[in-house]
Amino acid sequence: MSAVEEKLAELGLILPDVVPPLAAYQPAVQSGVYVYTAGQLPMVDGKLPVTGKVGAEVTPEEAKELARTCALNALAAVKSVVGDLDRIARVVKVVGFVASASDFTGQPAVLNGASELLGEVLGEKGVHARSAVGVAVLPLDAPVEVEVLVELTHA
Repeated sequence: MSAVEEKLAELGLILPDVVPPLAAYQPAVQSGVYVYTAGQLPMVDGKLPVTGKVGAEVTPEEAKELARTCALNALAAVKSVVGDLDRIARVVKVVGFVASASDFTGQPAVLNGASELLGEVLGEKGVHARSAVGVAVLPLDAPVEVEVLVELTHA
């Protein structure tokens, strides 16, 4: 087990299986020393635990937890490409999308769920740049979607 997966276990988390693509794309792609993930939905055992807009059907607190799940799914996508999460040199960028009620403006707080998880699991390597974007709707009526760009060690 990698040190990253040991840290996940300490946090009571298990790296899930990679979420199968919903359309014509790969969950993650490596280019040189970078891995780009596709947008990761908060799927758990192949299903969305909650659907709807944040600030309407979904509370910001629920959405923050869903963003954590998205980040965990992103780590699984990275592992599917590189085989060992200990190869992560750093998380470079996180882009998060929040399906938002028209008056909801708390997208950054929602995306803190993903950012905080990456920091808890990867320490300084998990500190990243980020965009938090409010959108009208996401695939499958998901409340949150997260994509991650990581840099790998040269090993």
